[in-house]
Amino acid sequence: MTTNSLPVPDPREEILAIVDENDEVVGEAPRGEAYARGLRHRCVFIQARDAEGRVFVHRRTPVKLVFPSMYDMFVGGVVGAGESYDDAALREAEEELGVHGLPRPTPLFKFLYDDGAGHSWWSYLYEVRCDLPVSPQVEEVAWHAFLTDAELEQRLGEWAWVPDGLAAYERLREFRAG
Repeated sequence: MTTNSLPVPDPREEILAIVDENDEVVGEAPRGEAYARGLRHRCVFIQARDAEGRVFVHRRTPVKLVFPSMYDMFVGGVVGAGESYDDAALREAEEELGVHGLPRPTPLFKFLYDDGAGHSWWSYLYEVRCDLPVSPQVEEVAWHAFLTDAELEQRLGEWAWVPDGLAAYERLREFRAG
């Protein structure tokens, strides 16, 4: 008996561009090696809102390589070697939300995330409106809901959030206020 299912690629083997403090490419490495050695790479954060303006929030699965089982108010992920931020934003948003035909996310700003403990990546923040019914990737998303801004703000002090997402959210609030 044969099946048509393809093997799921190991995310640790995905090749990433390694970048310097100015976001210039200085090499390439598999994701697992980049994480293990604390090599700076590129990431995208996409705030997805539904037709009512609510924010897509999810809890990451326990098998995620970084920040497992934590909550996030962004979809997104790493930018592959040779991939643009814009292409990665659309790919990651469609993958994590489980939709096809999403409008291209709108780029807002870029920042360097560095927690001083080996997690450092250039991050581009985007926003997108998702009017499509979502069917999030079970490998990536353990739970999800669309929350109002007030509900999200209330949960900030109650749930364990990914630290890079919190940093991006703070910058987004400042961006929108200014």
